[in-house]
Amino acid sequence: MKLKLGIPKGSLEAATIELFRRAGFNIATSSRSYFPSVDDPELECMLIRAQEMARYVEDGILDAGLTGLDWVSEVEADVVAVADLIYAKQSFGKVRWVLAVPESSPVQNVTDLQGKIIATELVATTKRYLARNGVTAKVEFSWGATEVKPPELADAIVEVTETGSSLRANKLRIVETVLESNTQLIANRKSWENDWKRKKLEDLKLLLDGAIAALGKVGLMLNVHKADLENVLKVLPALKGPTVSPLSDGEWFAVNTILDESTVRTIIPRLKQAGAGGIVEYPLNKIVM
Repeated sequence: MKLKLGIPKGSLEAATIELFRRAGFNIATSSRSYFPSVDDPELECMLIRAQEMARYVEDGILDAGLTGLDWVSEVEADVVAVADLIYAKQSFGKVRWVLAVPESSPVQNVTDLQGKIIATELVATTKRYLARNGVTAKVEFSWGATEVKPPELADAIVEVTETGSSLRANKLRIVETVLESNTQLIANRKSWENDWKRKKLEDLKLLLDGAIAALGKVGLMLNVHKADLENVLKVLPALKGPTVSPLSDGEWFAVNTILDESTVRTIIPRLKQAGAGGIVEYPLNKIVM
């Protein structure tokens, strides 16, 4: 038996393949094929645009797939949300779909767009957002380059952003957030009811969550004399406290811990000053709690 898994083609493709690599799966793509190879004989992968993923999963063409909560919501797909994978192409965080207008626009909130034109790729979600706010406006589907459409082709846009830099570069300002989104592992409901496929998906979730938990973290191991142990431990932050093990020489201990990679350059000199030696920093692929 195989699990048919959709990998998002496009902006999330590289980040997704790298996440799977950290989780222990090597996925190799080719510009000439929509069927990447994977070193797990129980998986069969297919490249699908994130915008279409939820529909193919809902229909059972795929057992599962990775796509944004935004696109699941857009088509109101009836699927199982197996895991929230908080990563994106740049920051490995959430993204926002925002209502934006030109910097010179008089629009201050969504109600100011009554009777106006809004361009977006997220048409159905935008219409529901306007309806919730009692606003009637024309929502046009944008095929791309949405940021350049105001003010000539639209009064406002609803566009996805991670940092807002592209909007600012096009002299647009954010008025409101329409929707927050992150990547999800979703499953077809019948596939989720299959014991083998459900177990495979639960194993995938465990490994992918572990890979995300390890992002920005490193392992650190060191040796310390028992006389300096207390001072060294005071320097070390950790997820649940460092592991301290006695060495064959009862006067020395081995210490292992996990910490934010951004803090290592500050902590290692302090550890050395506190009496630590044999300090080794190593990368982490997964942290499974």
